[in-house]
Amino acid sequence: MATRRNVLVMGVAAATALALGACGATADKGEGGSGGDGKPVTGLRIMVPNTPGGGYDTTARTAAKVMEDAKIATGVQVFNLPGAGGTVGLQRTVNEKGNGKLAMQMGLGVVGASYTSKSAATLTQTTPLAKMIEEAGAIVVPKDSPYKTIGDLVAAWKANPKGLAVGGGSSPGGPDHLLPMQLAKTVGIDPRQVNFVSYDGGGELLPAVLGGKVAFGASGFGEFLDQVEAGQIRVLAVTSEAPIEALKEVPTLKSAGIDLVFTNWRGIVAPPGISEADKKVWIDVLTKMHESAEWKAELTKRGWTDAFVTGDEFATFLTEQDKSVADLLKQLGLA
Repeated sequence: MATRRNVLVMGVAAATALALGACGATADKGEGGSGGDGKPVTGLRIMVPNTPGGGYDTTARTAAKVMEDAKIATGVQVFNLPGAGGTVGLQRTVNEKGNGKLAMQMGLGVVGASYTSKSAATLTQTTPLAKMIEEAGAIVVPKDSPYKTIGDLVAAWKANPKGLAVGGGSSPGGPDHLLPMQLAKTVGIDPRQVNFVSYDGGGELLPAVLGGKVAFGASGFGEFLDQVEAGQIRVLAVTSEAPIEALKEVPTLKSAGIDLVFTNWRGIVAPPGISEADKKVWIDVLTKMHESAEWKAELTKRGWTDAFVTGDEFATFLTEQDKSVADLLKQLGLA
């Protein structure tokens, strides 16, 4: 179907955002902490910059549970601050300069939205902490869809690009937008002809797919596993290089003759200007979580790919991603 290979390693997808207790993120005795006293950290807060039920939200709440279960942290709070593709949360994070008690879950959705929403706040202003996971995308339809295979869908889409709406759980510039744009380009559809409908996170996208408000959805496959198991949604293809363990019977785009690989990622950033001590505690906490048996079990259960890097390495990756997204959005006339 396609003759050109496009590989985009980016991300919605998000991992977790954390914030430490009353005296910042330092490990002071009596205030919780992750340091010398060996006690679980207290006072962590995770900001999710979109609605409940999406990939960011799922990752944050999974991370919070793992921290509790592994006794890395106690009383972890997760809260949602949706709006403008994640840039409301980004602006809040940047405004909290020096605050060692707050950080934000993020990913490609926020990277792209910072351009398409013309946000005054940018990810380059934040303090990168860690990249956590990567996740393949998926092309999904409701159970009663006339499209039984990815080939069926693409044939109909090529015949009427504007007539088949595709929904994504991110704003223009996010992973759920870039995936169908890359897919369209690969199969010979002008991306500018794509009828993309933006939803604020997977929690809003899911009912749109189930209710037939869009012809198909493009998002991280992990957001649909419960509905796939319940028989409400069919996954026509995944965007990984190799088949997904959690969806063994689902073809990759490549195996279906579409030469596209698309991988999403999720990570954590803190406000600008936090202390080195706060940053170290955050990275220590995240590293302990990453090394826990509980987190490894969640990776397997949810089909997430371990992609853990911290500090300067993540900062370099984030800078590269920011440039890649900006360049692609300029090509699409969106930045």
